[in-house]
Amino acid sequence: MLDVDAKPSLRRFLEELRGSAQSALALDYDGTLAPFRIDRFQAFPYPGVREKIRAIVASGRTRVVLISGRRAEEVRDLLGVAPAPEIWGQHGGQRLHPDGRSEMVAMRDSDRVTLEEAKTWLRSERLEHLAELKPQGVAVHWRGLSAKNAATIGERVQEAFAPLARRPGMSLLEFDGGLELRPTEPNKGTAIAAVRRELPAGTPLAFLGDDTTDEDAFRELRGTGALTALVRVQWRETSAEVWLRPPEELLDFLDAWLERVGAEQAGGER
Repeated sequence: MLDVDAKPSLRRFLEELRGSAQSALALDYDGTLAPFRIDRFQAFPYPGVREKIRAIVASGRTRVVLISGRRAEEVRDLLGVAPAPEIWGQHGGQRLHPDGRSEMVAMRDSDRVTLEEAKTWLRSERLEHLAELKPQGVAVHWRGLSAKNAATIGERVQEAFAPLARRPGMSLLEFDGGLELRPTEPNKGTAIAAVRRELPAGTPLAFLGDDTTDEDAFRELRGTGALTALVRVQWRETSAEVWLRPPEELLDFLDAWLERVGAEQAGGER
């Protein structure tokens, strides 16, 4: 059960949400709405999440936005909500609108060359099977490998990618089970800033995330009146205001949102 009284910032936000005609709910996907899986294409939402997201969208009072490191199309297919909400993929480098229109942020030629170098190295080292090769990033996953193999691969990737990440405008990001080389911007912070700019002044906005890549969005929203929530089984240091343990507290939060926007409660197994 979500103890709202123990989380004053959450209580205040939900009170504000109840009296607002419009609102916005932004969510990370992996680790937030869905548990991590060894096979990332089997990372389906926690039971009950689909129904609740669908009901929030159907209420007509909330703009739902997903912001993920994945390609937006992958998030849409895994989430399985129709009609699909707005999805920002590749850490904000791609925007997939509810009507199916897709927009990509233009990349600098120098960043494109750097990513190609990383892809070439992975092929030469026969590590391409562990890689997620995206237009705006190269992620290497070792979730599911033995601790020894994961450490060895992590060290090799770190050593190869670190010099590339030191180039202007590039970053090497740690995430749960891997590393990703990508341009420093766009990121989840620039994505949530773009969403916020499009909202009418005073619109209640919340962002939920779990990983270190979500910290850009948490920091971007600091001091704006928006709610930021870390969704994670175990606590870690974070810029988020509130900690929600999935799946129970996540589902309770979505139920609380539904109740405040006047939508019918959505069922689903817990």
